[in-house]
Amino acid sequence: MDEIVDDTDERPSGMALRVRREKIRERVTDEGFVRAEDLADDFSVSLMTVHRDLDALQDQGWLRKVRGGATSQPSALYHGDIRFRLQQVPESKKELADAALRLVKPGQAVMLDDSTTILSLAERLPERGPLTVITHFLAVVKLLAGEPGIDLFTLGGAYYPAYDAFLGMHTREAVGALRADLLIMSATAVSGAHIYNQGQETVAVERALFAASDKRVLLLDHTKFQKRGMYQLLPVADFDVVLVDSTTAEDDVAALRDAGATVHRARDFAQDTDNANLGFLAE
Repeated sequence: MDEIVDDTDERPSGMALRVRREKIRERVTDEGFVRAEDLADDFSVSLMTVHRDLDALQDQGWLRKVRGGATSQPSALYHGDIRFRLQQVPESKKELADAALRLVKPGQAVMLDDSTTILSLAERLPERGPLTVITHFLAVVKLLAGEPGIDLFTLGGAYYPAYDAFLGMHTREAVGALRADLLIMSATAVSGAHIYNQGQETVAVERALFAASDKRVLLLDHTKFQKRGMYQLLPVADFDVVLVDSTTAEDDVAALRDAGATVHRARDFAQDTDNANLGFLAE
């Protein structure tokens, strides 16, 4: 067990503290795992200081604290910061985006969650303009800001840099005052008849987005069926359409359908030239 030495008399300036924690965050992200003792030696601070730094960075969603140090690898309670998630299955995300784009109609108000799957879709939304895009995901805001035909409505709140998103009570309240035609979102994991996510704040905001939308679309790549999440979010059957990528196992698709979900494989859905796929939005 690590020896923890009290160092309450260490009082670095706010700037020094932020710089050290930023360097720790970058190192854990780059190396995958870093020992607490090595961090203490490298930054000339005690183990107590390192443990406080790691606790703070874990609370912000940057890393996962484990015995002996910290890791950037996902777990049931931690799914990686935005930099890690952006690197995962880019082809599957593009495939899902191509299909989801067919469900967006000009003139709609569209809500987007803070999943990295959504970014591939957001890149193409100007093709469907004019649109009103409502989101708490700063990465989407940066992507669409100034795009012709896109009116942006940003949901504020407490900013979580590890997710590049606004979350918390004020975000939920802002969602509650709005109504959208369409919600497109993803999740961390699928288990049984439900989707799951890692953070309580994320779950609360996404439930609010769901309640504020007339139609809801869920995007799931095959890795979601191999992951775990701590907080149950919503039943898959509550979504109007669930899109999965071509690599998703047939058994996983069948399980979703058995749970009452309307499931389509994204590649087939995107290439289908008949408009029957869009009927659920015509009501």
